[in-house]
Amino acid sequence: MDHINEDISELLAGFDKERVLSINKIPQSGSIRIYYRILTEPKSYIATYGSNIKENFSFIQFSRHFKMKNCPVPEIYAVNTQGTLYIQEDFGDISLLNCLEQEGPTDHVFNLFRQSLKELAHLQIQGDQGLDYDNWTLTSSEFGKQAIMSDLLYFKYYFLDTLQLPYDKEKLVADFETFSSGLGNVEHKYFMFRDFQSRNIMIKKEKVHFIDFQGGMKGALQYDLASMLWQAKAELSEEWKKDLLEFYMDCVEEELGVPFKKELFVEQYHGYVLIRIMQVLGAYGFRGLFERKAHFLVSIPLGLKNLRSFLRQYNIGKNIPEFERMLNLIVEDDIIERFIPPRANADTPLVVHINSFSFRKSIPPDITGNGGGFVFDCRAILNPGRREEFKTKTGRDREVMDFLEQQTKMPEYMNSVFDLVDISVEDYIRRGFKNLMVNFGCTGGQHRSVYAADSLGRHLKNKFGVTVEINHVEQTSKDWKN
Repeated sequence: MDHINEDISELLAGFDKERVLSINKIPQSGSIRIYYRILTEPKSYIATYGSNIKENFSFIQFSRHFKMKNCPVPEIYAVNTQGTLYIQEDFGDISLLNCLEQEGPTDHVFNLFRQSLKELAHLQIQGDQGLDYDNWTLTSSEFGKQAIMSDLLYFKYYFLDTLQLPYDKEKLVADFETFSSGLGNVEHKYFMFRDFQSRNIMIKKEKVHFIDFQGGMKGALQYDLASMLWQAKAELSEEWKKDLLEFYMDCVEEELGVPFKKELFVEQYHGYVLIRIMQVLGAYGFRGLFERKAHFLVSIPLGLKNLRSFLRQYNIGKNIPEFERMLNLIVEDDIIERFIPPRANADTPLVVHINSFSFRKSIPPDITGNGGGFVFDCRAILNPGRREEFKTKTGRDREVMDFLEQQTKMPEYMNSVFDLVDISVEDYIRRGFKNLMVNFGCTGGQHRSVYAADSLGRHLKNKFGVTVEINHVEQTSKDWKN
């Protein structure tokens, strides 16, 4: 990782001799892969680094195969000999979800959804032909009963069990078996994207492009449709869901070249909507409750409300009483409210004062007279200041941030900080307290403490909407520029 820019430049030089203007890391979301945007004089590329070689192989093979089938996927330009780094086509930064959030449910966005579903049907059906599922898939080659059971158990272990609600384990697993057996047998099985949602559809020059399909396998057409139309964050209207479902079935019929049983397709589709919602809640639980990633924690209420909306409209239609009982239980208001933190408003008096400082000097005094608060020692984290290239930079410079996030235990450290400070902030908001002080110290007050202070500030603003005042003591005194 120390020489990633050099490795990218060397790989790029194998097919593009243009001068490289910049190589910049793209902020990560839920993925462990690291993306970089390469800018040259005439164009741009995306470089992807991932230590999971099998995952990289799946994406590369799928991409090359689908490209030959005229599907809107990125072209793969080069792969290093280790299989850990590859350069692909750049589709820009605007996703279909971005368009929906910025424009709302406009005709323009609706047409982009239609275009996405048309291309999806083509990729699923035409892309299935000649695809080597046995050797290219990352996990299972087919999404059948066993894979469906895995998703249901994933939901049970990482979400349902965390709620500590009483249930009959044997009856629930038996219901899972019944449910998965029914859905495992569907008439139409082709390529299944596995995570087909609007954030994985990029918009460039009014055309849709697909990314993040390395987890694909052979499976029911309905799964990807359910993933897109029932994405919790998209919150599509029932009218849009109905119209897009009808449009997609027409596209499938066109790709197949023969009529198919739409009534049966819709019946099975509803089952796959439920499976997809279960899988997503399991992922939210694992990423949010176990890995403590804030983005996934705040998504849990959206996922539960999405499930509640589904249960109120559709009958599951199978004899699965314990499963159905638990589903109805977890969408009750008191369960959803467990995951909704208190939000500050215009009348909330709390101000969180966050400082970074140097232990060579002294802990900043509490000017509010309130006393208490937190002092966190960051000196156990590997010090960027020992590296020559970082000596003139601070924890606000991108290179230092990348180093702390990728090569130290700072992410784990900050997750623990979030857990502790969140307890106080929630309590202080509810009780109407005015001040909370949090201090981060390191050796020089230049790198680790600065990064930590900014990181906590962002977290508290995003999660609670609370007023945050950040003071970097050493940065201010030395007038560092970032």
